[in-house]
Amino acid sequence: MTPGPASFEIQPDDDRIDPTIACDRCEAVCCRLTVVVMPDDDVPRQFLARDSGGMQVMARGEDGWCAALDRTRMRCGIYERRPDVCRRFAMGGGYCRAVREDFRRAPPQD
Repeated sequence: MTPGPASFEIQPDDDRIDPTIACDRCEAVCCRLTVVVMPDDDVPRQFLARDSGGMQVMARGEDGWCAALDRTRMRCGIYERRPDVCRRFAMGGGYCRAVREDFRRAPPQD
């Protein structure tokens, strides 16, 4: 199960950034969302997959995390080549906070 909303959605309070949220102190919840890759994105091919509807998306590991996530540092391993939707994701913004809250409320998975 993908925590939070399945697609990028701008929230009415995305411009209200919570300064206490930082990627280096986060569970990298956004790295578990479905990320649709657009034709202009310059993502290395080994990180691409097709979803059940045939759309090109970021590949995921068996555990659901984005294949490009550097788990040692919990940071994007292709930061300079990440998809546009990832670039638009406002750390600490409304959507980020909503996804984190959904993740925290989700029942533990076996």
